[in-house]
Parts: sequence; C-alpha cells; structure tokens
Amino acid sequence: MSTIKVDTLQTRSGNTAAVTGSGFVATDQIRGNTAANSVTVVGEGGTNTTNIQQGLAKSWINFNGTSTVAIGDSFNVGSLVDRGTSLYTQNFTTSMGNAVFAGTGSAKDAALDADGRNRMLVSEAEDADAAFINSFDTGGNAADVAYATSIIFGDLA
Repeated sequence: MSTIKVDTLQTRSGNTAAVTGSGFVATDQIRGNTAANSVTVVGEGGTNTTNIQQGLAKSWINFNGTSTVAIGDSFNVGSLVDRGTSLYTQNFTTSMGNAVFAGTGSAKDAALDADGRNRMLVSEAEDADAAFINSFDTGGNAADVAYATSIIFGDLA
C-alpha cells in the first residue's frame, strides 16, 4: 500500500483548498458514488452507519399562530396558511417524494413561559406538497399558539 502526503489539495482551477494541511475538507457539495448519490457516515462505535440524506430535516418553520399568522423563520417553506383556530398548513417549496413522512413540533403560549402553559402540536402529512399543523391546549382543546415550530423528515421528490 502506498501513502501520499501533502499539505494542501486544491481543485483543478487551483484556487480553493479542497483539503487543508489541518485535515479539513472544504467543499460545496458531497455526493456518494452509488446510483442514489447516497452518503453514509460510520458512527462512533465503528460499526453502525447513518445515511446523511435520511437524517436531515427537509423542512422546518417557526411561526406565530395568533392574530395575523406570521412566519419567523423557515427552510423549504413556500407559505403558511391559517385554516382556522389551531389549524395551519405548511406548504413546501420543494415537494416531498410522497405523503409518507414524519413531522414533529412544539408550541407554547408565551415567550419565556414559566407558568406551565405549554401547548401540544401535531404535524402530519397532508400530501407530498404540505403538512397539516394542529395545536391544542393541555386539555386537548383547539387553541392558537403564539410560538410554534414544525419539523419534517422524509424523502424529497
């Protein structure tokens, strides 16, 4: 077996360091060699693996669900629709591969809420283009929430 030792590897143009002497890899894109371009990372124990694409959130949103509903920040969200008390639709910019994806989220009634007024939130598939978000008070009643988040995991189209 041969070993190549260098301080820096550069792209073909020679302008950007792809691998530095410190061992850092600098790149704008990682693509696997399989037909699906899948990239797998070996876990801490050395035997278990994680597929990077499967482990990434495909969409997330932070929003105010009271009065005039407003998005605070988001990723892969084209719009948020207020469908009535405690009912919202998170529309994706890039569709999911199907309507079989996982959603989770959290909600609360006020900033820095120390009075136990946390709320329940359900985030589930509507179809490949959107997720329904429903919020409830701790008694299970429909209730708008001041702070809500929804995170979607699954396959993009």
